[in-house]
Amino acid sequence: MQQLMSLFQYDFMILAFVAILIIAPLFGVLGTMIVNNKMAFFSDALGHSALTGIAVGVICGIPDTSLAMVIFGVAFALLLNWIRSRTPASTDTIISVFSSCCIAVGLAILSRGGNFSKYSSLLLGDILSITRREILYLLLIFIATAVFWAACYNRLQAVSLHRTLAKSRGFKIRLIENLFSVFIAMIVMLSIKWIGILLINALLILPAASSRNIAENVREYHLFSVIFSLFSGILGLFVSYYTDMATGPMIVIFASVIFFATYFYGRNR
Repeated sequence: MQQLMSLFQYDFMILAFVAILIIAPLFGVLGTMIVNNKMAFFSDALGHSALTGIAVGVICGIPDTSLAMVIFGVAFALLLNWIRSRTPASTDTIISVFSSCCIAVGLAILSRGGNFSKYSSLLLGDILSITRREILYLLLIFIATAVFWAACYNRLQAVSLHRTLAKSRGFKIRLIENLFSVFIAMIVMLSIKWIGILLINALLILPAASSRNIAENVREYHLFSVIFSLFSGILGLFVSYYTDMATGPMIVIFASVIFFATYFYGRNR
């Protein structure tokens, strides 16, 4: 126990630990609605579009890559919602087309002159590099998400269960979906620098999917998702420190173990 607590003598470990305490509940709560609405592919496309956001920021001269990613991510999410509501093509097809296009454009721009190595760290992320200022950004988005969730959860749940019924009750479906997509975009883009483009979707989906395997009601569904997200995040951080491995992949490994454990437990029960 003393050896474990000695980790907190380092400022970067304290900041990383605080970041996980903020990010994990966000991922756990939003992940439940993403799973309910079958939006896993949507959040994955958002993550991959981060490369294009950085590329657009480079072209426009925006020095803050996080700001460029958030702006592009929100625009990307809203554009996806607008197009998929106006085309007979399947949602997966629309998302796949946009995701592939964004990845290609981003890679093409960022790799010009052999400069992509500067951005390769975004693929796996590095939560140990998070700063106090970035912690503040996460805290603000956490508060905004909590307010949004408290105000709109029942409407989101109604839309996910039955769109026609929700519309008949006077709910503004398009507005609700757009707001939810905007929050997903902001959280995904703000977290990519520390979680990684290749892993961000796994951390959104795995805790919620694990919770769904064993939860018996909506309250348990959200509670277990947050617990699994926090557990895998904290354990992954500590184990990655002692094994000298990347934190993001280690967190995903523990989240995956939890998923398979809950899956077999749920089936046997």
